[in-house]
Amino acid sequence: MKRRDFIAGLGMAAIGPNAVLAQRAGSPSIGFISTRSPEEATPHTNAFRRGLEEMGYAEGRGVEVEYRWANGDYGRLPSLAADLLSRPLSLVVGAGDPAAQAAKAAGVTVPLIFVVGQDPVQSGLVASMNRPGKATGVNFFTGELGGKRLELLCAMVPSTRPVGLLLNLRFGLEIADQHRKAVAAGAKTLGRELVVQEAATDAEIDASFAALVKAGASALVVQNDPFFDSRRSRITALSSHHRMPVIAHIREFPADGALMSYGASLSDTYRQVGIYAGKVLRGAQPDDLPVLRPTRFELVVNIQTAKALGLSVPQSILVASDELIE
Repeated sequence: MKRRDFIAGLGMAAIGPNAVLAQRAGSPSIGFISTRSPEEATPHTNAFRRGLEEMGYAEGRGVEVEYRWANGDYGRLPSLAADLLSRPLSLVVGAGDPAAQAAKAAGVTVPLIFVVGQDPVQSGLVASMNRPGKATGVNFFTGELGGKRLELLCAMVPSTRPVGLLLNLRFGLEIADQHRKAVAAGAKTLGRELVVQEAATDAEIDASFAALVKAGASALVVQNDPFFDSRRSRITALSSHHRMPVIAHIREFPADGALMSYGASLSDTYRQVGIYAGKVLRGAQPDDLPVLRPTRFELVVNIQTAKALGLSVPQSILVASDELIE
């Protein structure tokens, strides 16, 4: 044992376990409720922790975090939120529209820091983007980019066959309809028939792919939805099995083997949430922290997947790409 480790051990023994527990008990506590699962959300949760650390808070050393995971089952969120809010918390992080809304519906009284896809003013989470009130965070608005995603996908998969759109109506008909309209407008401009499928369970995802294959769909746009994020490995596997190229909103999809993605960086978004949480712990008021929106969007293409699907990557896509996964 190194001498300094031995001395540190003596110091901890002198402090005693009760004192250590008391020190932890005096630390601020963050409630973190997510629509997703801990395993699949690991890179984004780590980005949240990095944001906290940038503000001087390391989990377990200066701040405690209580996690609640819905594992893609939005129906569990009300009970998870109620359980979380029964504990003494300094603030709550709502990861995903359904999670943030569940925390609000459960009567959260401490500051709420969120990452959401829907306009938080329209959804009632905040009073305004610049003076949000007791809640603030990041509006990860990528639903409006559905038409652009379809355009990029059709450039990669030139065909006269229909294209598919996978939606989740379980939470927020307005969110899903907004995305459908954006993609439908793009399909009309491109002269492509759009086949829409809905899924909110694993079985429904499987059935949707089968229906799209039967309809002759040549490619698929996946709605930016936390449930689909939590099932991206399944979606990618079905895409490969049915040889149906997929475009989604975050790079984690092509990183897992999907064809491509176009949207803001979700990891950077979670880091910003961590920074905002740290600022609130330092005494900032949410009303003084404007809701952030991404200003940069990245195009990511998985070259290996393109080759496996027999697709050539057009020069226009190669030039526009921010990342090519080999």
